[in-house]
Amino acid sequence: MGEFTNTYPTTSREPERSDAPIIEAVDLTKVYKMGDTEVHALRGVSLRIWKGEMVSIIGQSGSGKSTLLAILGALDVPTSGSYKLDGREVAAMNDDQLAEIRNQGIGFVFQKFNLLARSTALANVALPLAYGGLSGRQANQRAAEMLTLVGLGDRLDHRPNQLSGGQQQRVAIARALVNQPSIILADEPTGNLDSATGKEIMNLFRTLHRERGITLIIVTHDPAIAAQSERIVRLKDGLVEYAEEAQPA
Repeated sequence: MGEFTNTYPTTSREPERSDAPIIEAVDLTKVYKMGDTEVHALRGVSLRIWKGEMVSIIGQSGSGKSTLLAILGALDVPTSGSYKLDGREVAAMNDDQLAEIRNQGIGFVFQKFNLLARSTALANVALPLAYGGLSGRQANQRAAEMLTLVGLGDRLDHRPNQLSGGQQQRVAIARALVNQPSIILADEPTGNLDSATGKEIMNLFRTLHRERGITLIIVTHDPAIAAQSERIVRLKDGLVEYAEEAQPA
């Protein structure tokens, strides 16, 4: 690893907790091969997050934050290192166990809303329930409850092109919530929104975190967004540069 070392500080202001973290990553590396070139996206990242925390991962483009989020969401695997989710080593899980985590344990929210253009808000939110054995009626009922929770109870039959950007992101958040995950991972969730709408989405995240105790991890390049979390982890060149308590504006 050359001159690079794991710079995760021992005084990172992690919560003083006696319980085990829900997320524990130790010395994660990720190397992509592009022809004869190796790209080191992560160079030894260590990170602990406890149940119910709201944490922002911040850094410039190319710092490794989206790569880290993909590994935390079991969408990608590290080249080396250990990643435990709720005490279980993710590398030891089989395909069925990983699929269950992605569908039920973790909810995902992306910058691009990833909604089905020809489907209603209700159908988009109900989609993840199709893999859980619920009847169509039960799935629609739960989807309607989640849309109501995010303030779209009167938009159930609207398609994405009939909704504003902020409303589309609320649909995406409702979809992430519909299987009642314990963790939500959000990758630049306000990146395609104007500042006022972005504030609304962050307020919604804060409410969900406060009232439902959801562990919320947000990747962002925006310090103002990160400052609304409880803790900030800054990545630089594939390493944790520092971790600190957030200082709200």
